[in-house]
Amino acid sequence: MNKNDFRKAQIAQLNAHAAQTQAAGADLLRQLLTLPVWQHANTIATTVSSPIEVPTEPLIKAAKAAGKTVYLPKTMPKRQLAFLPDDGPRITSKFGIPEPAFDVTKQNQNVDLVIVPGVAFSLDCHYRLGFGAGYYDRFLAEYSGPTVSLVAPVQQFDTAQWPVEIFDWPVDTLITTDLKNSL
Repeated sequence: MNKNDFRKAQIAQLNAHAAQTQAAGADLLRQLLTLPVWQHANTIATTVSSPIEVPTEPLIKAAKAAGKTVYLPKTMPKRQLAFLPDDGPRITSKFGIPEPAFDVTKQNQNVDLVIVPGVAFSLDCHYRLGFGAGYYDRFLAEYSGPTVSLVAPVQQFDTAQWPVEIFDWPVDTLITTDLKNSL
């Protein structure tokens, strides 16, 4: 199956299992908070989740409560991401995702930790399948810091069931509800 067909089928599965994915969020966040990479990070980048994704608002609140600065992605021309602090009103993007307003003086592409979203993740090699525009793959090609993804059961695959291409970037750490799969 090609990437686009797999992605469409996987998004349908995410919609069908949205309640379970939302419910898994608390356990995944609890695990994240125990990781040294989280504990040592002063700056965290994440996205504002949609209803079919692991919820990120609790993560954002936990980071701020711990004194961390949270950065959210702003979609830019040429499918680039600019990470900006979550310190003001959010503006809904053309993708329906709340984003910060762009301010070049606040942009930070070298945060201490990036929480990477996706629709599917391979447990063996940590490859992810995103929503299809390539924004995160372009960012990850230039980013050298640690990456983590919070992976609900419906997003887990033992190995990639989609074609992995040269421009696809693996995630350093996958956190799952099944502790033996969290790496």
